[in-house]
Amino acid sequence: MVNSTQLVDIKTILDQLLAEILNALGSKLKGLYLYGSLVWGDFDYGVSDIDLLAVTSDDLSDSDFNKLKRMHSEFAAKHPFWDNRIEVQYASSSGLKTFRTGSSKMAVISPGEPFHIIDAGNDWLANWYFVHDYGVTLFGPLPEQFIDPISQDEFIQAIYDHAFFWKAHVQKTKNSRPYQSYAVLALCRALYTMTFKRQVSKQNAADWAMTQSPEWADFIGEALYVRSHSGEVNQADADIAYPQTLRFVLEAIEKIKQLRG
Repeated sequence: MVNSTQLVDIKTILDQLLAEILNALGSKLKGLYLYGSLVWGDFDYGVSDIDLLAVTSDDLSDSDFNKLKRMHSEFAAKHPFWDNRIEVQYASSSGLKTFRTGSSKMAVISPGEPFHIIDAGNDWLANWYFVHDYGVTLFGPLPEQFIDPISQDEFIQAIYDHAFFWKAHVQKTKNSRPYQSYAVLALCRALYTMTFKRQVSKQNAADWAMTQSPEWADFIGEALYVRSHSGEVNQADADIAYPQTLRFVLEAIEKIKQLRG
């Protein structure tokens, strides 16, 4: 939970970030929307990322990209507590309208990665579902102005596809205990979503998964602990936990496959 003092700090950071984005993009910024754990209610003030979607009138120019890259670097230097914990997608309004049928260029800053350009398409459907249905408007019109309605069936299919993404991607967690915990909690939430056709916070999904699979309860509990104490783990912890992480991910995917039918 976030206390009142922390909420004031988060609001200040969001206000300052909005001002910096407007300074960089001017009228090209059409909307800014908060989603993720701050909206779901399981935000950990010391660990969680701030997730944002910034909608632009069209694709970023090289000048726009360089301004934003410099801005994010300077913002992190001014606010070290939030360094590597602010995730923003800069998507054009046209790209958001056509993501189901094709990809478009999207600038992204996310934890552990530099500011960069990616091709974003239907693989972002679950994110846009959350923005459309639950996003908090920080600037501009409501998010449905830019994102068309996304059905529950589309959302469930996206969660199913993302779960299978971990079958190969779990190998990339081998050297990172925090990333292993992220994978475990992501699969717990995918299991919950596939079971109940709705999504809850990682914390609630993990609590539920521990009751459903008592043989994994301790390991899921460790994942929750690591999520809040990532600075206390090291390479040896990752080496020890990887075999269990791999087994959990593969078992969870099989359960999800059975739930999908």
